[in-house]
Amino acid sequence: ENGCPPGGEDTLVLYTTSIRGIRKTHEDCNRIRVLFDSFKVAYAERDVSMHMEYRDELWKVLGGRHAPPRVFLRGRYIGGAEEVLSLHEKGTLKALLSGIPTTRTNYPCKGCAGIRFLVCGRCHGRRKVTAGDCFECNENGLVKCSVC
Repeated sequence: ENGCPPGGEDTLVLYTTSIRGIRKTHEDCNRIRVLFDSFKVAYAERDVSMHMEYRDELWKVLGGRHAPPRVFLRGRYIGGAEEVLSLHEKGTLKALLSGIPTTRTNYPCKGCAGIRFLVCGRCHGRRKVTAGDCFECNENGLVKCSVC
């Protein structure tokens, strides 16, 4: 019923937030992240609080506002934390994840230490403070890590 996120046709895509303002949302994101890490599967994590483009992408795909975490597997919407944890408790999540590539390492990315973003080298992150003319970074003065 719901569309596929860009680049999510053959992979696992996890929309999260790193903002701790809403405790339950942040804890749910951590639970799902830890669950996928325990299966040692590779996933594309898209932090909606770090990059508004990810938030807009999620809302467009789901046809409205939805809070993270949200999970897509092979282009199909699986659900939020409750749905994914329910699949795990029923024992069906492992079968759904079969064929998803495994992670290569247990260590964080050498480029960004697992944050997936770096401070813009051109404006040094000042775009968030001043409405500068830097078009290389996002609204927070960050660029996506090119290593991970």
